[in-house]
Amino acid sequence: MKLLLINGPNMNMLGIRQPEIYGSDTLETIERLCREKAVSLGYTLDTFQSNHEGAIIDKIHSAFGVYDGIVINPAAYTHYSYAIADAISSVGIPTIEIHMSDIKNRESFRANSVTLPYCIGQVKGMGKESYTAGIEQLVEHLKSNI
Repeated sequence: MKLLLINGPNMNMLGIRQPEIYGSDTLETIERLCREKAVSLGYTLDTFQSNHEGAIIDKIHSAFGVYDGIVINPAAYTHYSYAIADAISSVGIPTIEIHMSDIKNRESFRANSVTLPYCIGQVKGMGKESYTAGIEQLVEHLKSNI
């Protein structure tokens, strides 16, 4: 059983970017934590990060028939990328959206997610634990739909 973790724009700057919001952990640290969580639940986890919308769409498309589930932090694309939303919808892979911060309690433009309607759920506002909680929620969904 395989999971894919996708991170969107600027997530490669974790540890440097706004530590008061995102903490001091790097993306590499969070990816390692996620791999460990997935393995503890009986899954493998591959990771991908891009600052480019098309690369994220291509990665989602290439996941078809390869991965059992996707955990995605679309970052800023959450709020306006109908193309990423369409990609999630088109592959039909159970996907969970995650955010380190609580997007509902930040700037008003961050409150809406155009990708969430195509996901099985959303985890937000828990810092790096949003990732592990998202993996747990996704695995629970996958196991209940076998």
